[in-house]
Amino acid sequence: MENQTISFYFNLTMFMKIGHYRYLAFVFCLLIYSFIVFANGVLIVVIARESALHQPMYIFIAFLSFNALYGSTAFFPRFLMDLLSDTHLISRPGCFTQIYVIYTYASYELTILCVMAYDRFVAVCHPLHYSRKMNYKVVCILGCAAWVVPACNLSISISTIVRLQLCGNKIYKIYCASWNVVLLACDPRSVNSIAATVGAIIITFLPFSFILYTYLRIVLACWKQTSEVRRKVLQSCLPHVVSFAIYSLTSFVDTALSRQNLKEVNPFAAVVLAMEFIVIPPVMNPLVYGLKLPEIRRKIFKMLKPPKFT
Repeated sequence: MENQTISFYFNLTMFMKIGHYRYLAFVFCLLIYSFIVFANGVLIVVIARESALHQPMYIFIAFLSFNALYGSTAFFPRFLMDLLSDTHLISRPGCFTQIYVIYTYASYELTILCVMAYDRFVAVCHPLHYSRKMNYKVVCILGCAAWVVPACNLSISISTIVRLQLCGNKIYKIYCASWNVVLLACDPRSVNSIAATVGAIIITFLPFSFILYTYLRIVLACWKQTSEVRRKVLQSCLPHVVSFAIYSLTSFVDTALSRQNLKEVNPFAAVVLAMEFIVIPPVMNPLVYGLKLPEIRRKIFKMLKPPKFT
């Protein structure tokens, strides 16, 4: 029976530290999940319904909202169930499915932000050629690449982890994560850490470098422009910069946390830090884009405005 448990189930042991606070945590997290679904759903519906918003920038914003629903749905239903349960076993297929969805969510977020940075770069630095460089065909290609490339990359990476022979089943986290599973490998030499590290650096830092480069070019292009032009560019680009900063910070915290011995960290702090990577971007993105971009803000208020009865 013990061998079967190790072979077919993983035990998410961090829940053991939450104790009686799990009921309060359940209500709080349910409200957060409800807000994520509502806010991102409204953003998607508004962009889909309003023909004036059928432009590349708004289409990519809708992609971000869809990705927020995709990632949070992979985490919250299982997390809410675990909060109220006395056992926190997750099947091996379920664990690897959760890893795939959560990690593709993170990769999609980065690739979509990368495409959005390119869109703003073309709009600011090559305004006369924007309609040609960001036509329907180009938008479709960029959109497909933003979804397909991370999916293929993660499929290869996770297929390597699935084949590992594991000598344990305890994952000290509130959701399944690839690094925690790798640490359970019976033979550490079976994991090509050098190749994995190099691959992670390439996949992560190339998009980060591109995004930083595009915004640097935008700043340089606006430097000698009039204050009115700089104001319009700032209004257009600031939400993207804020989203990128939020993603970068939460990704860094999650990466740093995964390399620490969480048993030595305050349990409450460990749970909060483990969640922010999946919670903060889906919560903040609709607020940033919905409140900062006047076109979207007006359409949202128009849609949510109660009808007048005469």
